Amino acid sequence: MTCTTQINGRSIGPGSPVYIIAEMSANHGQEFDQAVSIIHAAKEAGADAIKLQTYTADTLTLACKSRHFQIGKGTIWEGKTLHELYGEAFTPWEWQPKLKQIANGLGMDLFSSAFDASAVDFLEAMDVPAHKIASFELVDLPLIEKMAGTHKPMLLSTGMASIEEIDEAVQTARNAGADQIALFKCTSAYPAPPESMNLATIADMAARFGVPVGLSDHSLGIAVPVAAVALGTCMIEKHLTLSRSVPGPDSAFSLEPHEFKEMVQAVRAAEKAVGEISYAEQGHESATRMFRRSLFVACDVRAGETASTDNVRSVRPGNGLAPKHLKDVLDHKFTQDIAQGTPLTWNLIGGRR
Repeated sequence: MTCTTQINGRSIGPGSPVYIIAEMSANHGQEFDQAVSIIHAAKEAGADAIKLQTYTADTLTLACKSRHFQIGKGTIWEGKTLHELYGEAFTPWEWQPKLKQIANGLGMDLFSSAFDASAVDFLEAMDVPAHKIASFELVDLPLIEKMAGTHKPMLLSTGMASIEEIDEAVQTARNAGADQIALFKCTSAYPAPPESMNLATIADMAARFGVPVGLSDHSLGIAVPVAAVALGTCMIEKHLTLSRSVPGPDSAFSLEPHEFKEMVQAVRAAEKAVGEISYAEQGHESATRMFRRSLFVACDVRAGETASTDNVRSVRPGNGLAPKHLKDVLDHKFTQDIAQGTPLTWNLIGGRR
């Protein structure tokens, strides 16, 4: 088991910069130029990768209007059939090699969530650097086996999954040949309220499975991904739209470009703040050491006078002996004449114990 993985030579895991993925999903609105604009916006915002979704309505569900295929209450897609939703949301397959070329030309990775075996074959022909399993497909073990057989890095989202289902998916991937696996903590609600995120699970998931853990985030705003960085997440996946005012299946819980950029900046600041375990003085603290207290001669004294609380005080700045030594110097003789405001040092005190 490994706690790191790589995507296109980029190390992902503890000690490496957070890998930030812009999820395009259906926010292209079935317009190729809009898809291209999203890629450029992602680059400008600081994303490391673009993620697509590779399916058609017919590879994902049946064109059926029975009650089983009707989307019920509790989601933003209420009233549609599954086939209608996916017919609106899918990314045309003929676009995807072109979009990858554009993203790569801008220095970004591009990969996709495959939703069936034909999509895996299609993405392999595109030579994507990694494969993603969406939360809803985590229980599709044959699809995981197919994907693992490519020996590409595998990213598995875990929304709705029990610990047993996650374990089964990871073991299936490993047994089928995957040796670079990462998991994503995910709450499959759209949008997901912050209280449903349970980000404390990130560290537990990494420890249980020995893999990097990212966050696939459907919450509103940027607070949740920033918090996840502090809790050890190695990847952030967030939906990106050019404008939430443009209707679409995913636009309501997507970030606009300026918000995505703010998220990236906040994530970068958070990962710097996390740093490493350290009790040492930091370089930026050296200028403020003067604001510590230390022992100073509080008035002019003569050689042979006795140190007392009248002529030795603990004050700022911090140039003298530490305040903890006050009782060690009291009742001892000064070795020389000393002017007020002199930092007290051991050589100014006689008979040091």
